[in-house]
Amino acid sequence: MQKRKREATDSNVADGGDEHDGTISLFDFLPKTTNKDKLVEFYEITTATREILPAHYVFKIESFSQLSKNDITMHETNDFKVGDQKWRLILYPNGDKNKKGEDHVSLYLAVSEANPLKVGWEIIATVRFFVFDQIHDEYLFKEGKDRRFHALKSKWGIPRFMPLKTFINPSNGYLVDDTCVFGVEVFVVKSLGLGECLTLKVSPKSVSHEWKMSNFSTLVNDCYSEVFTAGNHNWKLHLHPRGDGRNRDKNLSILLCLVNSGDQKVKATFTIRLRGEAGKMYQRTGLNWFGGPNKEWGWPSFFPLKAVQDYLVGNACVVEAEVKVLGTVSKLP
Repeated sequence: MQKRKREATDSNVADGGDEHDGTISLFDFLPKTTNKDKLVEFYEITTATREILPAHYVFKIESFSQLSKNDITMHETNDFKVGDQKWRLILYPNGDKNKKGEDHVSLYLAVSEANPLKVGWEIIATVRFFVFDQIHDEYLFKEGKDRRFHALKSKWGIPRFMPLKTFINPSNGYLVDDTCVFGVEVFVVKSLGLGECLTLKVSPKSVSHEWKMSNFSTLVNDCYSEVFTAGNHNWKLHLHPRGDGRNRDKNLSILLCLVNSGDQKVKATFTIRLRGEAGKMYQRTGLNWFGGPNKEWGWPSFFPLKAVQDYLVGNACVVEAEVKVLGTVSKLP
């Protein structure tokens, strides 16, 4: 179970600027002369603890004190791969003085020089830096907001990851017997290029289409009407004169079909009418999304076959479709 706290940090943290320890109010953190309305200029670093090992890379140091004694002010790890990119963890054991990291441990993540990003390419990633608490057997980690790595800015980190006094005090558990463990996780936000756009019609209009089938009593096979247009989309009617599936020889089956919609889906309300003589009429109304595997929709049991005879005009069956397109969903380009 993670225990989280929020830390106020200024806008330079993500790019190697200052970073402040401790849980404080953002208002308290702002200088007295700073307008509180400028909070939008401040970023957040999230601090938490957990027992789980860092997922992507662990860096253990034995004889940490020897780094300073040997004037090693910066150390880069070997490359490690996350996704399609190679990375390196960079440690400044006494702080990155160029980024106001004096008297702190500084940690950075950098794109490997062996696998640099080309100009124009970029990676969006969330980065977590870890240090192991050997007393409580858990990791403290700090996480920033999503960061852009590109050819001109291939490194990001926290110059003031932890005060050096806090780190080297054995009672805190981070440096015990001159040994410590750091780690990093990189979560790349990779766009799959997937998305859709919902477009709703303003004041949609209904379009009616009449279909007359002669010699209806002799029809056995499925019938399709000619194509008609409604809401800038093509439609046709699909009729089973002897019923479809379980409705065979029981009910007249009628479906409305969307024609050549590609990957687009269309929301439409529609009414199908069976018209007889002297204004006699039977109708049913539906509302449905058409498209993909559901390009047709209607009623397999639209009307009992034994009653259809009462609606024939001579031996012709007249079916009318009224279609109103309400909106469409299409893939984003």
